[in-house]
Amino acid sequence: MAGDNDFPLSIEASRVTEPDSHHPEPVGVPAAASLSTQPQAITNDYTDNATAADFDAVARERKATEGIEADFMVGSLLQDWSGNEHDAGMTPSSVTRRWYGPTSSSRRNSIASRRSSSVGPRPPALRRARSSQIDVMATPSSAVFAADSGDEGDAMLYRVDSRQQPGTPRRRRAESNDYFGRHGHAHADADSPGPSNALARLASYIGLSKHDYDEAYAGRPSRSRSRRGSADSVSARSVSPVSSDDGWGYDDEDDELESRSGQGDLEEGYSSSLADDTSLPPQSRPQSPHLPLVPVAGDGIFGDARHGEEPKEFGSTAVPSRQTILLPDEDLSIRFIGYQTDPVWNVLWWLGCIVTLGALGLVGRWSPKLWVRFCGKETSFDDASDGAWLVVETPYGDLHIVPMQIIAYPYPLSTVFPRSTAPTAEASRATSVRGVAPDPRGAKDLVPDLERGQTTWEETMGFLKIVDYRYTRFALDPATGQWVMIRDWRDAKWTSARAVAAGLASPTREQRQVLMGANMIDIASKSLLGLLMDEVLHPFYVFQIASIVLWSIDDYYYYAFAIALISATSIVSTLLETKRTIERMREMSRFHCDVRVLVDDAWTTIDCAGLVPGDIFDASDPALAVVPCDALLLSGDAIVNESMLTGESVPVSKVPARDETLKGLSRETKQGSSEVDPDLARHYLFSGTKIIRVRAGARPHWAPPSEHPIALAMVTRTGFNTTKGALVRSMLFPKPLGFKFYRDSMNFIGVLAMIAGLGFAVSAVQFIRMGIKWHTILVRALDLITIVVPPALPATLTIGTTFAIERLRKSGIFCISPNRVNIGGKVNVVCFDKTGTLTEDGLDVLGVRTIDRVDRRFSELHGSVIDVPATGGLNGKTPLLYALATCHALKLIDGEVIGDPLDIKMFEYTGWTLDEGQSRPVKAGGSTERTQTLVQMVVRPPGTERWRAEDAMKTGKHAHFLELGVIRSYDFVSALRRMTVIVKRLKSNSMEVYCKGAPEVMADICDPASFPIDYEDMLSYYTRNGFRVIAIAGKSVDGLTWLKAQRMRREAAESNLQFLGFIVFENKLKPGTAPNVHILRAAHIACRMVTGDNVRTAISVARECGLISHSASVYIPTFVPGSGTADDALLDWASVDDEAQKLDEYTLKPVTTHAADLEASDYQLALTGDVFRWMLEFAPVETVQRMLVKGVIFARMSPDEKAELVERLQGLGYTVTFCGDGANDCGALKAADVGVSLSEAEASVAAPFTSRTPDISCVVEIIREGRAALVTSFSCFKYMALYSLIQFTTVTLLYSFASSLGDFQFLYIDLFIIIPIAVAMGRTLPYHKIHPKRPTASLVSKKVLTSIIGQIAINSAVQAFVFVWVRRQAWYTEPDVDSDKLETFNFENTALFLVSCFQYILVAGVFSVGPPYRKPIYSNPSLVACLLGLGAFSTYVLLAPSRAIALVLDIAAVPAGFKAELLAIVALNIGACFAFERWAERPIARALALAKRWQRRRRGRKHGHPDNHYKVIEGSLR
Repeated sequence: MAGDNDFPLSIEASRVTEPDSHHPEPVGVPAAASLSTQPQAITNDYTDNATAADFDAVARERKATEGIEADFMVGSLLQDWSGNEHDAGMTPSSVTRRWYGPTSSSRRNSIASRRSSSVGPRPPALRRARSSQIDVMATPSSAVFAADSGDEGDAMLYRVDSRQQPGTPRRRRAESNDYFGRHGHAHADADSPGPSNALARLASYIGLSKHDYDEAYAGRPSRSRSRRGSADSVSARSVSPVSSDDGWGYDDEDDELESRSGQGDLEEGYSSSLADDTSLPPQSRPQSPHLPLVPVAGDGIFGDARHGEEPKEFGSTAVPSRQTILLPDEDLSIRFIGYQTDPVWNVLWWLGCIVTLGALGLVGRWSPKLWVRFCGKETSFDDASDGAWLVVETPYGDLHIVPMQIIAYPYPLSTVFPRSTAPTAEASRATSVRGVAPDPRGAKDLVPDLERGQTTWEETMGFLKIVDYRYTRFALDPATGQWVMIRDWRDAKWTSARAVAAGLASPTREQRQVLMGANMIDIASKSLLGLLMDEVLHPFYVFQIASIVLWSIDDYYYYAFAIALISATSIVSTLLETKRTIERMREMSRFHCDVRVLVDDAWTTIDCAGLVPGDIFDASDPALAVVPCDALLLSGDAIVNESMLTGESVPVSKVPARDETLKGLSRETKQGSSEVDPDLARHYLFSGTKIIRVRAGARPHWAPPSEHPIALAMVTRTGFNTTKGALVRSMLFPKPLGFKFYRDSMNFIGVLAMIAGLGFAVSAVQFIRMGIKWHTILVRALDLITIVVPPALPATLTIGTTFAIERLRKSGIFCISPNRVNIGGKVNVVCFDKTGTLTEDGLDVLGVRTIDRVDRRFSELHGSVIDVPATGGLNGKTPLLYALATCHALKLIDGEVIGDPLDIKMFEYTGWTLDEGQSRPVKAGGSTERTQTLVQMVVRPPGTERWRAEDAMKTGKHAHFLELGVIRSYDFVSALRRMTVIVKRLKSNSMEVYCKGAPEVMADICDPASFPIDYEDMLSYYTRNGFRVIAIAGKSVDGLTWLKAQRMRREAAESNLQFLGFIVFENKLKPGTAPNVHILRAAHIACRMVTGDNVRTAISVARECGLISHSASVYIPTFVPGSGTADDALLDWASVDDEAQKLDEYTLKPVTTHAADLEASDYQLALTGDVFRWMLEFAPVETVQRMLVKGVIFARMSPDEKAELVERLQGLGYTVTFCGDGANDCGALKAADVGVSLSEAEASVAAPFTSRTPDISCVVEIIREGRAALVTSFSCFKYMALYSLIQFTTVTLLYSFASSLGDFQFLYIDLFIIIPIAVAMGRTLPYHKIHPKRPTASLVSKKVLTSIIGQIAINSAVQAFVFVWVRRQAWYTEPDVDSDKLETFNFENTALFLVSCFQYILVAGVFSVGPPYRKPIYSNPSLVACLLGLGAFSTYVLLAPSRAIALVLDIAAVPAGFKAELLAIVALNIGACFAFERWAERPIARALALAKRWQRRRRGRKHGHPDNHYKVIEGSLR
């Protein structure tokens, strides 16, 4: 009886059932065959009787040409085991690629252009290199099956080679500010150790490296060096032809590759793109280090108020004490300046602090420039000693003082600053770092066996200068005197899996622990005392404390106690909330687990905090649920959930890295970026991502000994250097918001302070005349400042935002950035993703259309799989149904099919079942047993899953049994826009190739004769009507064996295909899409669709949802045939409805002969990603601006292009909202002013807003709440300003005769009138409609200033009238004057106090603006209750107060007739204020605007605001 392995695994897994009802097919019974490692025939197998030696030979060849072990891919169902280096999935990144630099004449090279996927042919060097690979298994003349260094070589070129130096403006390379040079960022090209002469050093100082010069000379964006380098290395490693199996063992070739691995280290590295847009932090973050009495630059009372102005550029400098460094994660540059504390001036500073009772220290804390200039002595980095510190200057003028540390480092400098000369591969096994005792004199210990000129590799300083800034460590390179980011460290010995598999020795691990620190994302937590000091020393609370002391001196004990109690309560609540927030962040970021690590050639279990780069750990450990660090997968395969980083919950497959990938990793120059390139991401395990499954597979021949096969991974980054660390940094240090309201509020407070000074100057003169003592005058002067600048002002500005966030939370919309709420009120452009945002999340299969070969036309739509023909193609061997069942990247995990939703829908349509792939053990040179992947997946039609193996094996038994095995797959590549599989039907003598992709690319790979006559018409019909169409093609290759299939190049597989048909998906609009788009368009808010789908499908969806009116013409640009896609290409702008209608390619206006048509501006533009990229690169600036204004549809857009579009719109002055699903929209969500992610999570780090509501109604709600919050903030600020000035007027009038308000009068006004009203004002709900005009965001606008000044004038005039009126009464008696103390009990005090109480209340009513941004005042019951209750109480106090109240409030008795007169004056005051706000404010504001416009014209100035450049462009298009 044959054993279990005597027949193919596909039959073994089958069980008997009823015959296939769809496609019954007899299959012969396979004869039993024994599996052995000898070359014996194996029948009824997908491998076509290939021997074990054949398997091993293919594996060796694939490893030699593609750098990957075959057994790595065991069970990997998504990727082919060749190590395909492209992944169309989302790459986790902390990126918001937002440009903070100047937006003037020089245009920044678009991010999209750096990721261009369709430019240029394959470089000849690479073509020659790849053709030099000699075919081991076929004849040398075989072109179809020639071994290739990568299945997707062309696609790799498209995606990488066209990438420009990241973050660098194309026309500003000469002024790069050392961002990318050795001087600026302390790392240069891999082959240039540094400037070799004075001229070169001067060039490096001005930021012009050889690389920059070469690029400028070439006149085109730089190409990536990695492909060129790898091509050269591939051509150098040509393999000799082998005609027998004897040369297929692993050992010889492994040794050969190992001996040459050092050669690859001489190749140039490649540049990587920039990373995320986190930004500069406010001061009060828990991590900021500082010296005593030296502050870290921080946010003002209202946040980063001054961050709205244009950030300055740091120029290049040759000063050895200064260095400009690029922070790619923030897309900003900072400047390091070295300082040493001058002991003499430091003593004088401390003496000054003592003499001024700490006042000088506070000033130095709030203005660090003062302390730096007074006590600091600028020192070169090399000469800095113990006690030195750095000033970190940001482009916004903030200063951060960071201490420099000198740590003992008895290790060679090469362990920190690798040079271009690397050790050979023979020494690549983690050479033990020699421990050298620290030399206090800084002597250098040279290794004697190194050649002269290479001693820098082993120089030992004995110490190392480091700086930790925002959880990023910098080290000073003694060779250049410049700071280098430790995050950029790569081990030059990472050349192959075999080179790194032995792990690290203990001394090396100790050295890297010293250099890198622990593998922990541990946010520093200050003690409560430290937080208390930070809070109390904030200018706001210092002002509060000074006010309390002042009031206590002035005998205002009750008022001082009440304010002290409120302030203490506020401080305690703030401290507790801050502490809780920090602890939540720490809990979220910290992670501990045990990891099995290879140390000193032995497996040991350690805490994950002890991991260092280069460690080898067991990734398949069942106890490991979360990836503890950034790591590279070396063996096995993994499926992880990266939703924590990307927001995309679709499982992501990870495959082992190739040797070439390791080499590229060791040579890459990331320039401080935390981003991982897409080609590397498919091998990369990101820290913090959840592990779904890790399979070990068989043990590779180079793997270290272990009890059982395990999946190996190598640590690449730890702690805050990981991608998760960058994500946490982005939350700790968010980008600054330059919202105009906050800047204006600070300026307005300054104006109020000036008014206080003027008022006191007038009062002081009167005090001197009356003989008031100087101490009283001083106290009264300070008291006047506390009146004009109320301590409660900052808190009232956040009331509206706080209530808005609470209302949004109740609606299922969560906000992690409160300042964005007010910005949401200024939004005037909304960009929507299509799939999952405007349309339903999933696609449903409408049906398929096959081809009638007789008529050469499409068949009728097959809505059911039963109707799909069982044959197809030229010879009938490639039916469309088989393509639908096999051409996908689905995986089976725990019995569940997972993968791309579109693939799942397509496979569900077939009704077939999917099983795991097949593998078998073989011998791999010596006694090592390894596993070969034979079939990546097996699919069967319905019913066949219950076949029993013994029934199929019975002699003479024939059954209706159908089974398809996917032999190899070429994954979807976004540049190619297609994927391909090679499929074998069991018992067939041929193999079939199936390809699915975008219909537009089929013309390049299919036989033109196979297309039906109505191809274009059918495609146009479906795309115009909003359906998504996927084209299917295939071919049958007779005689194609398993061996040849494994070695077939993608170009050969995807050639001369036969078009098989379409599969049509319908994507329905969400029910809430059209109504909400209508609301936004009615509010004159521009709507844009940004999608990766077909442009005609996008147009159809846009018209269906109302984003484009049905009457509007839509123009699509296409490249004129023959003009290419370079800078001299031409665009043809044709109407989608009538191709005869054209646009002028420069003005983008319709070209027509009818004059009447010229006035029609009802047309829109729809662009594709390739045209968008081309226009950003080569089109005139004016044309690009017009395109951005008129463009409504942006189709076939990559994630980078989406982010670039958002930035370009912002550059025109738009306030942009982006709404997407949080997956591939991550960059755009972060770049937008208001990013809204549709997700089930409560909060997403990808966007400021996260909505559980699955449609775009959340955008309407955010805009409504944003406008209401913005108007509320304005109302509260205006109210607080009027309150201050009303009280200032009252006190100034009383000061004129040495009087003031009483203690309880102040208390009553502040606590019982102002605070309840201010809180109640914030509870007004937003208006149900969105008004076409946005609310103003400027406190200095004519409308706001007219309102404030008008109300001040009316109320001040009323008080002045009452002051004069009361003195003219017959019963009036003049109060006595006390030179030591101001009296509070007199008739003037009573009259002004009673009238001012009504004024505080009426101003709240005047400024409680209702429609069009908020509901009417009567809809706010709390505010109505406050106004009515306080009004009634004030009337009671005026007319008939009780004796107790009169005594407490210092109210003098006045005649009843005078009380009636005061009540009448109050009524007139109320009427005048409401009348002015209702009828006079707007005409006056318009008159001022006209006057200003007339004055501007008179002076010959052009009208136009730089912040609203889009308005000028819109005017030019009319």
